[in-house]
Amino acid sequence: MKLFRYGKLNEEKTGILIDNIHYDTSDFGEDYDNNFLATGGIERLEEFIAKNKTNLKPIAADSRIGTPIANPNKIVCVGLNYSDHAAETGLTQEQEPILFLKAISALNGPFDDIIIPKNSFHTDWETELALVIGKKGTHVSVAESTDYIAGYVMMNDVTERHFMKHRGGTWDKGKGCNTFAPVGPYFVTKDEIEDDGNLRIWLKLNGELMQEGNTKDFITPVKELITYISDFFGLFPGDIISTGSPSGTGIGHVPQRFLVEGDEIEYGIDGLGIAKNKIVNYQKD
Repeated sequence: MKLFRYGKLNEEKTGILIDNIHYDTSDFGEDYDNNFLATGGIERLEEFIAKNKTNLKPIAADSRIGTPIANPNKIVCVGLNYSDHAAETGLTQEQEPILFLKAISALNGPFDDIIIPKNSFHTDWETELALVIGKKGTHVSVAESTDYIAGYVMMNDVTERHFMKHRGGTWDKGKGCNTFAPVGPYFVTKDEIEDDGNLRIWLKLNGELMQEGNTKDFITPVKELITYISDFFGLFPGDIISTGSPSGTGIGHVPQRFLVEGDEIEYGIDGLGIAKNKIVNYQKD
């Protein structure tokens, strides 16, 4: 299933994509949240759809699409998981995967504006495959790792490179700004993705193809990432794990090209849909 949430910010309703038509599933009576994932909600929704498919109503064509998961507890990100991206950033690959947390307050809809932070010099894009965790666990083995995947989403790990590299401390300063985690448009259940190790990833800036990669080039594949991350962070239903970006980001272009007000990024991953964000400057509320 391809699930989505739509409507005004913090007032989203639930929906499902069937035969390229967006239908409302509000009558199901549950949000697509952590409790939904933890208590067999996917199976309950499948039963609901089977019984009510012919009665579902299409949503309005101009509906805002929100984040497909309502309330993830955390967003764990993997840095430098493609050798070509590590090379273009000038950062050093480590012997083990680099992990960092992205602020929940950075969550953003897949078609909402991205805000360039105050005093930003180098706001950049990073299109990434992300996993949604479906059950609780720690110290998960590679053999059982896929049992913990409920499905997949697309995320853009928007990054302020100057904050990240030149403002001291951890990467988090450049990763967790408001709106820096557009997620969606869809939460795609695990059965829909045949091979998460062979998915095309791309991004266009103002219509020009900038980023094109494939998850077959992961340094650490999905199964091993789940195992590794579970040794440091407890896994909980609704957690998002973003698996890293291929090359083609702004820092790697010659000359370097960072986001400015008025830019538009459009990006996609095989099977996960297409997102689009307009770039705007920070304005004080």
